[in-house]
Formats: sequence, structure tokens, C-alpha cells
Amino acid sequence: MKKFILLITTLGLLTSLFAKGPDEGDGEKPVMFGIDQARNQISYDTNIPAEWDPDTGKNIKWTAKLGSQTYTNPLITGGKIFIASNNEGKRNPKLTGDRGNILVFNEADGEFLWQATHEKLPAGIVNDWPLQGICSTGYIEGDRMWYVSNRCEIVCIDTEGFRDGENDGPYKEEAETSEIDFDIIWKVDMMDEWDVFPHNLAAGSPIIVGDILYTVTGNGVDESHILLPSPDAPSFVAVDKNTGELLWEDNSPGENILHGTWSNPAYGTIGGVEQVVFPGGDGILYSFEPKTGKLLWKFDCNPKGSVWELGGAGTKNNLISTPVILDDIVYIGVGQDPEHGEAPGHMWALAPAGKSGELDKSAVVWHLSGEEFNRTMSTPAITGDLMFISDLSGFLYCLDLKTGEKHWTYDTFAAIWGSPYVVDGKVYLGDEDGDVVVLKASKEMEELYEVNMGSAVYSTPIAENGVLYIASRTTLFAIANQ
Repeated sequence: MKKFILLITTLGLLTSLFAKGPDEGDGEKPVMFGIDQARNQISYDTNIPAEWDPDTGKNIKWTAKLGSQTYTNPLITGGKIFIASNNEGKRNPKLTGDRGNILVFNEADGEFLWQATHEKLPAGIVNDWPLQGICSTGYIEGDRMWYVSNRCEIVCIDTEGFRDGENDGPYKEEAETSEIDFDIIWKVDMMDEWDVFPHNLAAGSPIIVGDILYTVTGNGVDESHILLPSPDAPSFVAVDKNTGELLWEDNSPGENILHGTWSNPAYGTIGGVEQVVFPGGDGILYSFEPKTGKLLWKFDCNPKGSVWELGGAGTKNNLISTPVILDDIVYIGVGQDPEHGEAPGHMWALAPAGKSGELDKSAVVWHLSGEEFNRTMSTPAITGDLMFISDLSGFLYCLDLKTGEKHWTYDTFAAIWGSPYVVDGKVYLGDEDGDVVVLKASKEMEELYEVNMGSAVYSTPIAENGVLYIASRTTLFAIANQ
């Protein structure tokens, strides 16, 4: 059963591009969901194919088998590819049953190298939905990877696994230590340590700035969809990336969480002020001082009078898509669990520079209301004066970045869980039917190509080193001009 893989997808969920982040050195640049900590879904790679065919093999460099459900983006660094899925691929016959997995492949030929596996939580559906695997696109810097497991843990692992024959870090309790197993550096159980109660799944995709890791916790309601078991538990946390020590936490959404907390933070400088922006499970966007957790501002992304109704029939929405910060503006859309169906949504462009506390309409640069925009789990891709954003109803919009005016609308005729991705002058977008469309990244709509990948594409296409990577539900494709 397809359950919020809000990654993303969110949903999310979803990118591997290398841009130097704040306080980073001159070594290999970190990879994460988005080109950098500001989360824009673009790439500056070139020579990316506009056509390929999985059936004939045209421009297919290699393929790799994943599990049976995949919702995250691949991360490409150090000659390896990291992607989260479930355990249905059965890479290790000793580790059977339903699990969440991070699979690692060789970048050159797709050879399987090793995996990180996590058993399911015993409570089942309410905390850890069956077969959904891991729905966190991780963060990789140097020889370390950080992600949120299906068990609601923040996990730091060695990017070499046990292939290097070493058990690194203070954590020494790994049960499996063969060359296809993972080496844990440290981990924090958010349920045990901070009383977090993830609804259906914890799915945050973390970012790191300097030595601080930021992520949402997944805190949400119980199986009744009414009661909130842990209203005092944090929704947002900042921890030391080296040790997992909690630096600050915030539970601003408190008892007002509508469903779950499934989005991702973004980091940027707005009006000369560094800040980390968190989407709340109450539909409110929060900004904090990165080192202290002091609230800078907040904005309710649901207009006054919006009503929450169980099952998605109401007008009030969650925040599942990831905010993008660019040139002092924050862009974000609202949405719900895709199982709640299609309905009107909102897309916001906010200018919070110089403001504090609860933002009013004076901070709104532009706004697409429910008559113009539907619920979304997607994250914007911004290039030049254009924004490309999709919604759950299957529409891809090309918007004027300054005004929100629509240049064009493209109908995929299928639900969209991932995000549009801009690279090499083109926009790539996958949908639930398994189709991937390629359009020209311009004010005039021009479809260049469309192809079916054989199963649903819930993630976002990613480009690196002249290769386009697309993860369908079951297969990772490496696509290159031949």
C-alpha cells in the first residue's frame, strides 16, 4: 500500500548535487536532497540525455535492482551511489523479512557494494508502515552519511561500510560485519530519547551546516488520527553531527499537529540573517536562529478560515514539500498525504527579511490560491526568472519567479509525488504511471520526450557527471549519451 513517502518525496523526496555549503572546506562537496542546503532542485551538469529507452537499451548505461518500493533520490559521491529502498531485493539472504535499506552501488557500472538494513518497528502500521523502506534522502559529507531510518533514528554511518575491514566510531554493536554490511558511527533513537511518536513513518531528509545537523522528527497522531500521544515531543531538532548530542529542540506545533511531520528543513541567509526554516506539521512555516534555536519568524500557510477534516476533505493542509530559499525569498506549497486525494492547495513566495514574529500579508510576495494550484508534495526547481513546480493532481507549472504568473501548464495525467528537476536547459519529471517527461526549460512550453520506466517514479531524477539517474519503484537507471 502506497503510504506517504513524503519526501519527498517528498516526499520527497530528492537530489544529489554538489554545491559548497556554509562552513564547508575545499574537499569533496556534500550531497543531499537539493543542490545545497537551500534545497533548489537544479543541476549545473551538462550533456544530459534528452532521450532514452529502457526497452531497447538506448542510452541506458546500466540498471540496478532496488526493493519493491523506492521513494528517495540517489546520492552520488566518491564513486558510489547511495539510495534508500526496502528489503525486497534480498541482497543479504541472512537478513530476511521486511526492513528499511540503504543500498550502495558502484557509480561506474552499478555493481552492488553493501547495504544498511533496519528492522521494522514492532508497533507496525502506526509508526512504521509495511514495505515502505527508508524514506529519507540522506546527507553525505566526506566519509560520513547521515539519514533518518524507518525506526525513527538519526543514523550516522561510514560511507565505506565494512568493506574497509574497520569498525569505526564509538558504536561497536553491529550484529553483521561482513563486507556487504554497514558500519554505524553513532545513532540516536528519537522515540526513546525524546519521546517522539512518528505517524506511519519518520521520513526527514537532514541538512548539515558546519557541525550541526537539522531534521524534522516525524512526530504525529496515533492510529485514531485524532489523539497526539506526544504533544511535548520535539518536531524539529539540531544535533552535533559528530556525536548525535542534542543541541536544541523545538515543539512549536505542539498539540496542533494535524497528521504527521514529514517535510525537510532548508538553510539560507535572508536579509543578512542566517536561518534554518522548518515546515511544521501544523501547516506553519518556522524560522530559527541556527545555533540557538531562537524563533525568528513564522507564517501560517493555511489562510484564515481553513478547516482540517479527517481523510483530507477539509481545506487546511500539511506542509510536505520542502521550502526553497533563494535571494531572500522562501518558496513553499501545501499538501497532504497522497492517500487523502486531490484538492485545492496553495503556493507561497514569502519575503521575511527584516520581520519577526508571526508574519502577515505584508511578507507575501505572491500567492497561488486553491483556484490556481492543487495540493503538492513537490519542491520547486528555480532557474533564472522561472520556477517549475508540480502538484499531486499531475500538473507541472512554469511560473514567473517574481510574480507567480503562469507561463504554461503541462498535464501528465498521473499523480506526481516527486519534484521537477532542471538540468542542461531541460526539465525532467516522473509520475505515478511510470512516465518521465522532458520539457524545455523556457517560458514557451515544448515537450521534448516522454518514456515509460516500467513502474512508478515517485522520486526526482538526478544528474551527475554527465549521467542522469532515475529511480523507479523497483529499479535504478543510469542514463548517458552513447
